[in-house]
Amino acid sequence: MGELTQQQQTEFEAAAFRRLLGHLRERTDVQNIDLMNLAGFCRNCLSNWYQEAAGQAGVEISKDDSRRIVYGMSYDEWRNLHQSDASDAQKAAFEVNKPAHG
Repeated sequence: MGELTQQQQTEFEAAAFRRLLGHLRERTDVQNIDLMNLAGFCRNCLSNWYQEAAGQAGVEISKDDSRRIVYGMSYDEWRNLHQSDASDAQKAAFEVNKPAHG
């Protein structure tokens, strides 16, 4: 494989990110707390990172708008449709594994 251009790298990263978002939108059975406990990040983290990247580029995006980009709908709508209460075990695991950036 030859060297990728910066443009190619950016395009491939963007495609992978879009695929990740699509996967997370399809897997509504996977709760954010499950993602946090297993991977140390969740959909909200992705939306925060998106918002931060936009801000670093001089583009202001609200938290609601960045969450809509990640969730594919408003956060409140997603929560009402898909979020369940965390179990005591999930909450305990989160306290043990809570990321430093949380």
